[in-house]
Amino acid sequence: MQKKIEILGTKFDTITKKQASEIVDRWLSENRKRYIVTPNPEIVLKAEKDKEYKKIINRADLSIADGTGILWASKFRKILLKKDSTFKKFSKWAISLAMIPISKEYIETVIPERITGVDFMKEICKKAAKRKNRVFLLGAAEGVAKLTAKKLQKDIKNLKISGTYSGTAKKKDDEEIIKIINRTSPEVLFVAYGAPEQEKWIHRNYKKIPNLKIAMGVGGAFDFISGRTKRAPRKIQKLGLEWAYRLYKQPSRIKRIINATKVFPVKMMKKR
Repeated sequence: MQKKIEILGTKFDTITKKQASEIVDRWLSENRKRYIVTPNPEIVLKAEKDKEYKKIINRADLSIADGTGILWASKFRKILLKKDSTFKKFSKWAISLAMIPISKEYIETVIPERITGVDFMKEICKKAAKRKNRVFLLGAAEGVAKLTAKKLQKDIKNLKISGTYSGTAKKKDDEEIIKIINRTSPEVLFVAYGAPEQEKWIHRNYKKIPNLKIAMGVGGAFDFISGRTKRAPRKIQKLGLEWAYRLYKQPSRIKRIINATKVFPVKMMKKR
């Protein structure tokens, strides 16, 4: 059983992408339903305010860190001592934050690696293709899931996309959506409704899909894979500054960026 840690009450598995991939590969061979979550700092803050959401996140079979801020928080949590004075605590906080773009290795100690939702979605698809598992894409704007399916099937040989559907995360639409999904008998389901809606949808419905083995909320992954939204260059991602690139491209995300880069670190410093 993999080791877990808590950050502001949200649980994370302290594993690498390779280890997570091996776990998923094993799950695809078993007759059991599981769901995966990919919390980032913004999701952790939402879970703090929403007890139901926090329970859903913490009951997931696998929780991977999708955010440089989470890796930093795991490191900051480790270097703090109970006897630290307020000044010493603040000093450690400031220095550890400054180290994020300077040394990737510095923050990759407790949680060894950031695993983005979009990258892990592709990894699961590769495993599903090898095992001939069917994949269903649910969510995003009208037509985006279809574009995502075409791109994935172009990039991953033998990948079976059993169906796509936009739908909504509203409870009143659950029954109809489940009927549409069940007509295609998927073993893997990706839900792109954004947090917390996608995780709540999965928790309400994943047991209603008979052949399902793995469900995962993927946020904006369909937009990235389909090419509708461009990801930050790899160098910027490695520096932990993807948030700056996304803010430049989408100024409307300012509130979300502030939560991830200001509110979250401040909450970590204040928590004892």
